[in-house]
Amino acid sequence: MFRNCLKLSNLKPGFGSRKIYSSMLPKVLLTKSLPPDSQKLLENAKDIELIQWKSDGEVQSIPREKFLEMAKGVDGILCMLTEKIDSELLDVAGPNLKVVSTMSVGYDHVDLNELRKRSISLGYTPGVLTDAVADITVLLVLAVTRRMREGIQAVENGKWRIWSPTWLLGTQLTNKTIGIVGLGRIGFATALRLKPFIGNNGKIIYSSRVEKPIASSIGATKVEFEFLIRKSDVICICCAMNEETKEMFNYEVFKKMKSNVILVNTARGGIIHQDDLCRSLSEGLFGGIGLDVTTPEPLNPNDPLLKFDKVTVIPHIGSATLETRTMMGNIAVENVLTGIRGEALPHRVDD
Repeated sequence: MFRNCLKLSNLKPGFGSRKIYSSMLPKVLLTKSLPPDSQKLLENAKDIELIQWKSDGEVQSIPREKFLEMAKGVDGILCMLTEKIDSELLDVAGPNLKVVSTMSVGYDHVDLNELRKRSISLGYTPGVLTDAVADITVLLVLAVTRRMREGIQAVENGKWRIWSPTWLLGTQLTNKTIGIVGLGRIGFATALRLKPFIGNNGKIIYSSRVEKPIASSIGATKVEFEFLIRKSDVICICCAMNEETKEMFNYEVFKKMKSNVILVNTARGGIIHQDDLCRSLSEGLFGGIGLDVTTPEPLNPNDPLLKFDKVTVIPHIGSATLETRTMMGNIAVENVLTGIRGEALPHRVDD
């Protein structure tokens, strides 16, 4: 069976949808444009009707009301972490929906219980963004310890004057204790990258539900969370967000840390209680903060968090390399196309 025709909607360019019309073909809803190669992979797929939300900006997500409207009667949904998949959406989609494929490793935006009740498969994109996120984690550690944000601002604002031996002094990682919260793929890759910086007298410790045998290859030691937050000079949050980890970094935890600790989060914004973070910063805690994730996203430019010089925030770009996003897109496409055929997904979230 081949597509009958290709027809663009008569909506104006920019915000709107793109459809490939055919009454008999299974429908796949794509909520945002994919990287070029992944987009072509989906567009060239045989035997599907592609319904796609198109925007005129890279960060423009599909409005909720439009998402609900376009999801009616679809067989598969390829979404991003910006779209909430809940009972309301699933009710609207109806009984034809067989698969939800999210172009992300995390799936806290998806109601797993609702999917299970309806026997809908959930695909995700594990294992491909490890290097990219580990790189950005190390970038933030180095940027914060060496006060990069303040240095860039000094150049841009004309505050760069004659060299001084005491101006913009940061701190080195040599001999420091690095604490990794969650030694999964990303946590391990981050620790592996940071190990050369700390030297022979530095330490890597980690907290995890279970012992990680691979940790011995880099000399990392498993410790209790309480020990980690008290003893670490640098803490990297690399764990998944769930009911156990949500807002686990709060005011009580911050008070137990070293006063000059460096805290970096490249996992999920909700793991940190952000109001408590601002309170702690106002009380003079922390040597510096590095965030690739916040609550909410995008962060308002007037958010109180950004008023602190010690805080470096980047806009959730941990996986933002062409190589990684293309691999993620290809996996997400493979998941949704496999799912609408009723076959086992190659990368499925286990029940």
